Amino acid sequence: MEQVIDVAVVGGGPTGLLLACELALASVKVRVFERREEPVRESRALTMHPRSLEVLALRGLESRALERGRPLPTGHFGLLDTRLDFSGLDTTFRYTLFLPQAITEALLAEHARKLGVDLLRGHVVEALSQDEEGVELTGSAQGARFRCRARYVVGADGARSAVRQLAGIGFPGTETTRTSMLGDVTLEHPPATPFLALTNARGNAVLVPLGNGMHRAIVTDAEREHTPLREPLSLDELRASLTRVAGSDFGMREPRWLSRFGDESRLAEHYRQERVFLAGDAAHMHYPAGGQGLNVGLQDAMNLGWKLAAVLREGAQETLLDTYHQERHPVGRALLSNTQAQSALMGFTPEVLALRELMNGLLRLPAVNRQLAEQLGGLDVAYPQAPVPAPASGVLPGWTGRRLPDWTLRLADGDPCSLYAALHAGRWLWLHTRHAAAPASGWEPMPGWKPRLEVLTLEAFADTSPLHGVDGLLVRPDGHVAWAWAAVR
Repeated sequence: MEQVIDVAVVGGGPTGLLLACELALASVKVRVFERREEPVRESRALTMHPRSLEVLALRGLESRALERGRPLPTGHFGLLDTRLDFSGLDTTFRYTLFLPQAITEALLAEHARKLGVDLLRGHVVEALSQDEEGVELTGSAQGARFRCRARYVVGADGARSAVRQLAGIGFPGTETTRTSMLGDVTLEHPPATPFLALTNARGNAVLVPLGNGMHRAIVTDAEREHTPLREPLSLDELRASLTRVAGSDFGMREPRWLSRFGDESRLAEHYRQERVFLAGDAAHMHYPAGGQGLNVGLQDAMNLGWKLAAVLREGAQETLLDTYHQERHPVGRALLSNTQAQSALMGFTPEVLALRELMNGLLRLPAVNRQLAEQLGGLDVAYPQAPVPAPASGVLPGWTGRRLPDWTLRLADGDPCSLYAALHAGRWLWLHTRHAAAPASGWEPMPGWKPRLEVLTLEAFADTSPLHGVDGLLVRPDGHVAWAWAAVR
């Protein structure tokens, strides 16, 4: 008899691996199919943003990333000269972490193996069909055919997603209008500043140190911006363009990776089609402004993971899975708007250069700078519609869907407790003071749904506490509030 697994994840990058870890944490049988036979050496993404670090911290995974990465206290919006300041953000992680994608992927793969995730490399999915009971995948692996049946399938297989295409999910958007160049190279005469970014009438250029003597050079050359993506990039072309824009090639040599990329932007029409889901770049494709793609993908995975686990292991109704599209599709739409705005600011016409000067001034206003820093860092995302019914009375407005930072809580016995530490097991969390009773044994947010739940009794909150006036707080496994409640005294 054919074995049916719970979830098949297609794509073994950071998004697919984090999703697999979330599912395995809840004892969901998950298998990952990755077309590459070996882990990737190149790192398209280089930074992890504050919310992504919070996502890791929600499961106790942040320490390894922090050991391998380098904190950067500022970020950029559209390569503007005025930097985004992360120092005042409401998070433990007031910085972006310079951490190449290859390292992020390796750390998540190691954690997935510890959780017993079945990661199959060299497996190419070629066909997909679904019915009322599940999804069947077929494909090839090292010249042999394979077949897998799963109750659900998640496509985390990148912007050219086979799962999305096989499922017939539309991917509307805009075609490439401008291309840029990328090279991981050795610089014999690197710039004096560690991070070089400049824009002028000839184009823009960014130089970022990667370590081990390597730099990443990203160049958009006004004379070469309409070069087709399919045209291979040579070291000579990259060197000439960098010289034209920056006045020097900084002794560029020994390329390890050369690539050309464009500003094509697309958003999947649906993140869910019956038993098939999309996450990460399979759901949203955009110009890589601000390094947001990997980060939004990790946050997609965190949102979808606990919902699939609730349906498969806790008896939640399948309607819960509809909230994945309802909550994450608007985030994808905002991502495209954000990156398109940045792409426009990275132009070279006199009008755009004038706009850049205006924006440089606006970013010196603390409120404007903070708003864009929160957007880039993923800290502004909220889900105002609760996925579980709230009590008939006592619910406090303004709390539902809020993202919670890692507050230090004071338990009723006086001991301190980290909020995120209480969420490491991926369970729901009910925080309550003595004024509000804990949920009764066998609490069900919906009939038949018996969620995994942690309960903590806290001391009454002082006037200075962010929880002042709150007696009960139901926190989702992804660190967002389901609802807050005040007892009648």
